[in-house]
Amino acid sequence: MSTTPLDVLRRVFGYEEFRGEQEAIINQVVEGGDALVLMPTGGGKSLCYQVPSLVRAGTGVVISPLIALMQDQVDALRALGVRAGFLNSTQDYQQRREVESAFLGGELDLLYLAPERLRLESTVELLGRGKVALFAIDEAHCVSQWGHDFRPDYLGLSELHERWPEVPRIALTATATKATHAEIATRLNLDGAKHFVASFDRPNIQYRIVPKNNPQKQLLELLRTEHAGDAGIVYCLSRNSVEKTAEFLTQNGIEALPYHAGLDSRTRAANQARFLREDGLVVVATIAFGMGIDKPDVRFVAHLDLPKSVEGYYQETGRAGRDGLPSTAWLAYGLQDVVQQRKMIDTSEGDEAHRRRLATHLDAMLALCETVECRRVQLLNYFGQAAGPCGNCDTCLTPPEAWDGTIPAQKLLSTVYRLQHERRQKFGAGQIIDILLGKSTPKVQQHRHHELTVFGVGTELSEGEWRGVVRQLLAQGLLAVEGDYGTLVLTDGSGDVLGRRREVRLRREPKREPRAPRTAKKAVVEMPPEAAPVFDKLRAWRAGTAKEQGVPAYVIFHDATLRQIATAQPSTLEQLGGVSGVGENKLAKYGQQILDVLAG
Repeated sequence: MSTTPLDVLRRVFGYEEFRGEQEAIINQVVEGGDALVLMPTGGGKSLCYQVPSLVRAGTGVVISPLIALMQDQVDALRALGVRAGFLNSTQDYQQRREVESAFLGGELDLLYLAPERLRLESTVELLGRGKVALFAIDEAHCVSQWGHDFRPDYLGLSELHERWPEVPRIALTATATKATHAEIATRLNLDGAKHFVASFDRPNIQYRIVPKNNPQKQLLELLRTEHAGDAGIVYCLSRNSVEKTAEFLTQNGIEALPYHAGLDSRTRAANQARFLREDGLVVVATIAFGMGIDKPDVRFVAHLDLPKSVEGYYQETGRAGRDGLPSTAWLAYGLQDVVQQRKMIDTSEGDEAHRRRLATHLDAMLALCETVECRRVQLLNYFGQAAGPCGNCDTCLTPPEAWDGTIPAQKLLSTVYRLQHERRQKFGAGQIIDILLGKSTPKVQQHRHHELTVFGVGTELSEGEWRGVVRQLLAQGLLAVEGDYGTLVLTDGSGDVLGRRREVRLRREPKREPRAPRTAKKAVVEMPPEAAPVFDKLRAWRAGTAKEQGVPAYVIFHDATLRQIATAQPSTLEQLGGVSGVGENKLAKYGQQILDVLAG
């Protein structure tokens, strides 16, 4: 379609220059080399295979697990004048025939496929009869059993190289530790590929983790004070929690839609489509929602339950602020989260190695929650990237205090020991804290726990503070959870604390006032006050145009592009064509309409 990648970038996509390592990655693939790309969400991964597909002869074949989003991805490309299509299980026979015919006739620049379609011999035969420019394997972490989102269908993708050895392959993911990175390379036969690892830092996202205390109300306060009218995603662990939270927000004047695997496919698709197409909606979801969501103006991602891994947390929070504007990643975290996750690991299917792997993931997530250091330093360090304090996370803005919790830890562990060994009894955190506080409850009286020597020895801390001690001892592996009732038991490490051979450092939560996210470090087009009404008019025009065409608003133009137009107020098509994000096709299609809006 064109001779050089830069020409394609400018003419089709409307951008003047590549960002970061995009150019080096694209040149590697254009020249026929394989590439393995680790790049954060919002870093411009899709351009790394879209541009080479337009430069090389043939059709770029993109393997993506995101069946529900393929239509939107194809719509976005067609809006740019790119000839794109997809093949998946949502189409009928006639629709598939039309796409297949376009591919064989050389009339497609990009073809999106679900990984399971490559298991069908008919698909493999189809690709063999046409000309493939490259294979792009999106969300490549799905191939890794060490990763957080393993999909068995991805394992068969290693055969692409055997069948088409001369066709370059590019595998891309937004999240991978060194272990996941190595496994992706091995499983996809990409050991000989050139590896590109971009910075995982998303400086416009403010990371905040708060102690859980009526999380629904905490969430409502966050949305009312900092994110009124903003689009956002709220993650919950269970379907029931999703339903209740969506209902709670709606009752309190915030339009929220539920999304989980228990809803019928039509409702799920409708809710996802509304979230993508409308401004200011909140979706409350299990982690079944979000991979590949290309909505650039998600202003917050909130977690009401503890994610199972740092990779999952990073992937989910990365859906905020893809446009580079200030955004919030907010997590409410408490003792019950730790108990619940430990229990889920103990009862999970799979062998001991699998459970150990889950426990390793959880330990890293707990370390992120309990750190007294910068959250971003801890997060980036998990992905093997060194960084200094960011000044834009809760621990930087309001530093917590680290304190010597050895004596409280000894008191608590001693209580568990006396119950377990002297009375042959096991209890959950609530009863143990009641004993330490000297509360003469009916349950304490019934079991004669007021007769224990540790009864009332912990009055120097409040109930909430003791719950924090239990949570942190669980996080540090100095206490464990057992059985269906979440009873507390000692671990191998408990003896070192009780025997005064180990000091226990704990975190004390500071008092924090609600705050608006800081201005992002990344440069954003600052609009002068007089441009704001023009921006609003442009957004209203975009909303109407998107509704007319049945596509998400960002497919027409991103907010960042409309901000530039509102600020520059071009009066000719030539001037408008110089705005970042306005390519040839969009200029021809919408240019006059925009000039009319500006003149109106």
